[in-house]
Amino acid sequence: MKTVKDYIRTIVDFPHEGILFRDVTTLFADPRGFRMAVDQMLHPYAGQRIDVVVGLEARGFILGGAIAHQLGTGFVPIRKKGKLPGRTISQEYKLEYGEAIVEIHEDALQAGQRVLIVDDLLATGGTAEAGIRLVERLGGVITGCAFIVDLPDLGGRKRLESLGMDVHALCAFEGL
Repeated sequence: MKTVKDYIRTIVDFPHEGILFRDVTTLFADPRGFRMAVDQMLHPYAGQRIDVVVGLEARGFILGGAIAHQLGTGFVPIRKKGKLPGRTISQEYKLEYGEAIVEIHEDALQAGQRVLIVDDLLATGGTAEAGIRLVERLGGVITGCAFIVDLPDLGGRKRLESLGMDVHALCAFEGL
């Protein structure tokens, strides 16, 4: 029987030489694999109150929309700077080479809403931490952070857990 990890292809030297890119688009393209991933991402949170699913740009939108649909909740995107049309709040974070900024609409969440943060891959945890900071600034209560892939050698899980986050990933790829 196939696992979620079996549906993910590895592309060598993308986007730079020496990188093993974990491509989840092959998982999304397969109806069984995609359903399996969504179901398994939801499983740890069964029975918990989740009011809103927040997806991190961009593959987190694909997962977050499907998960929100299954939960019967709303979906809120966290996007790169300048991509949302309304009034936003922003959070800067560090990348491997440089910095980036993500944003959320300032009226996207109500204080006290319970939020599940979703993305495809957890590497260094920078984007996820920026998303956490935005949700918390709006008064959201984070129930967990769910990912398909964890790259443990890059330390993202430890980073998020040090913030008190419950982190769930469906599979891990060791090494870079």
